[in-house]
Amino acid sequence: MTAQLWCFGESGNAAKVAQMLTLTGTAWQPVFVNFFAGEARSPAFRAINPMGEVPVLRLDGRTLTQSAVMLRHLARKTGQFGWASEEEEDEILRWLFWDNHKFSAQIGTTRFLMNFLPPEKRPEQAIAFQQGRLKAAYAVLEDHLASRDWVANGRPSIADLSLASYLYYPEPFGFARADWPRIDAWMSRLSALPGWKHPYDLMPRAFPPATA
Repeated sequence: MTAQLWCFGESGNAAKVAQMLTLTGTAWQPVFVNFFAGEARSPAFRAINPMGEVPVLRLDGRTLTQSAVMLRHLARKTGQFGWASEEEEDEILRWLFWDNHKFSAQIGTTRFLMNFLPPEKRPEQAIAFQQGRLKAAYAVLEDHLASRDWVANGRPSIADLSLASYLYYPEPFGFARADWPRIDAWMSRLSALPGWKHPYDLMPRAFPPATA
């Protein structure tokens, strides 16, 4: 049965799951959510996910929310991008939790404030504070990659897919690949995986591409 992923192209959290579905060869189709028009807060959407958040994955008769849960479920189901021991699973979970708390959550908020609010409503002090926190997080990841090609277990895993997702977006949020050479090289290794796609090529976008 074809999986359904409630998503929109600008969502880095949805991109994590869309990438995993694509790389594992899982049949899936996107269900566009008009997030910026408030659809995620609508009664119809909350009937699917009471948390009012994207993404939502419907697969094998189950409805899953929270991207880390979806990634873990897909790793178990497909036998790909997962773990071979309890120790490896714990290491992957460690980085998934760190990503959700310290990395993707901060990037998503900062990117939203800098790009998807009208310029006159952008809180510059809050943005600067967020960017300071992110700089510290980038340094943690950069240092971690000094002695390894992949985040968790010596091979690409759902930890890599989760952590890297937002970093490929072109909108500014205080990250430049050239400033973090190990992260840059890691991102290149990820995007070289067979079947990898840019987030904007995975899902329908809420906003059309910028034109010159």
